Amino acid sequence: MPAQWEYQVGPCEGIDASDQLWLSRYLLLRIAEEFGVQVSFDPKPMVGEWNGAGCHVNFSTKKMREPNGIETINEAIKLLQTQHIAHIKRYGRNNERRLTGRHETANINICTTGVANRYASIRIPRQVSDDKCGYLEDRRPASNCDPYDVTDALVRTILLGEKGSITKIDETEDVTNGKPNV
Repeated sequence: MPAQWEYQVGPCEGIDASDQLWLSRYLLLRIAEEFGVQVSFDPKPMVGEWNGAGCHVNFSTKKMREPNGIETINEAIKLLQTQHIAHIKRYGRNNERRLTGRHETANINICTTGVANRYASIRIPRQVSDDKCGYLEDRRPASNCDPYDVTDALVRTILLGEKGSITKIDETEDVTNGKPNV
């Protein structure tokens, strides 16, 4: 693999982040096409000792950003840990090749958390820990995830407190390489 590119979308509110990510993927594919470059959204398109490609999600609510919001962040993390497997199922195909517990990734089978820990499933940035407010970073989504699925799972788990009902509804689309799965 000649190169790996990382970029960020946002800050955006709610579902707008998903819209922006799809638009950015479209633009990336069209620009790459103009230059004869092939793009893959596969989380680990080549076997080897490297970390692969994720789609880390920074998530916050107003309460998380207010003074002592770290308590709300910790409550959210506990909720996410109870729904780990349901989230993993919605966080992209072939993610097990990336989430090995090595190369700055968490183990796909357990949901871990930590401050400034690049091996954690859900990371609390150092500044957030110091300020006692801010956001959490869900490091589990794969680069080929459907951002609407990820947003839906986060909202259902953290904001609505749903359990067991956050499974993916439509499995007809595979965003790997941007092609429908038909």
